[in-house]
Amino acid sequence: MKKLLFLMISLVLVLSACGNNNNNAGNASSSPASSPSASASASGEPSGGEINIGALFNVTGGQASLDGPSLAGFQLAAEEINANGGINGKTIKVISIDAKTDSTSATNGMQELIDVHKVVAVAGFSDTTFATAAGPVAQAAGIPFVTSGATSPLIPELVGDYMFMAAFGDDAQSYAISDYSMDKLNAKTAWVLTDTSSDFTNNVSVFFKERFTGKGGEIVLEDKYDGAADNDFSAQITRLQSLPTPPDILMVSALPDKAGIVIKQIRDKGINIPIVSADGFDTPAIVEMGGVPQSNNVYFATHVALGNSDPIVSDFVAAYTAKTGHAPENGFAALGYDAMKLIADAITRAGSEDPKAIRDALNDTKGFKAVTGEISYETSRVPSKSVTIIKVNEGKFEFADNVTPQ
Repeated sequence: MKKLLFLMISLVLVLSACGNNNNNAGNASSSPASSPSASASASGEPSGGEINIGALFNVTGGQASLDGPSLAGFQLAAEEINANGGINGKTIKVISIDAKTDSTSATNGMQELIDVHKVVAVAGFSDTTFATAAGPVAQAAGIPFVTSGATSPLIPELVGDYMFMAAFGDDAQSYAISDYSMDKLNAKTAWVLTDTSSDFTNNVSVFFKERFTGKGGEIVLEDKYDGAADNDFSAQITRLQSLPTPPDILMVSALPDKAGIVIKQIRDKGINIPIVSADGFDTPAIVEMGGVPQSNNVYFATHVALGNSDPIVSDFVAAYTAKTGHAPENGFAALGYDAMKLIADAITRAGSEDPKAIRDALNDTKGFKAVTGEISYETSRVPSKSVTIIKVNEGKFEFADNVTPQ
């Protein structure tokens, strides 16, 4: 793998030396500067110059319902910062590349951002598989990479010291939904269904089972499916129905493109047991594909309740609605917004566009007030945050609780 990466980098450098200096190549685009909201930089007109910051998201494919809102939030934050003077007098230019929910495109997109567009930092992705595919390219080049929504707590250590997470880890959200299930839904038994095609879904199930059984719960049946290929879950549901005693909850660890399908097929079999999950369910697709009545009695862990009256949340919701014409689709929009503000804060404190100085400033982040919670990297490049539990009711996402698992 290292040899292949070296050959890829060498090829790109040769092509660049031959004159490929078009900063508008491929599917890259820059964001405009128009929002009047507050920013991390000084007020006034930018004095001149641009800072290229990469946005590497899956805006098409199975991850689009998470990454599309993330990119919109990321661009909104850049617009706000530019409208208030930029960073150290310079304008942010967002260079956006669609990784198309494909690991090879993710790796190639990161290489293009670094070699062609000369970005000083990159943010992106809501899934661990893509963050860990593209992250080593940024690490090898010494470019800070903030994943807005990928949640494996192992990502920073797997990739290296230029890798940061804006979201909490899968351990935190899995423990939180387990605690909520036991403490508020009075669950003592659970059925666990896992999409085995994703690092994220596998991690969520592992951490959920660890917490649930560790607190005295029983997993009465485990089942699985391949999210890359399977759309019919009748065999798994039949095995669930064959249990001598129905479980108290159904834990479904799914990606957003299949979550609604699983919900609908379970409910269509007349099973109305509470379904619980993690932030892969934080997408309008679970209602759009699952149906309004079928998605009732569904609970999931995520990053923020967008109906929160806290001004930092309500101001973000108002600005996002003004920009897009609709309310934020999910918490991943806020995570994209937070990722840009986090990078801008680091560049401002560093007083430099040198990637190493930005990395060092990110590493020193303490008490950064974000829409999705306070971010500090004092002891880890995975922030410790409270976890929001959402209940789905008649097609609406309603706040149920905040859980800070110990």
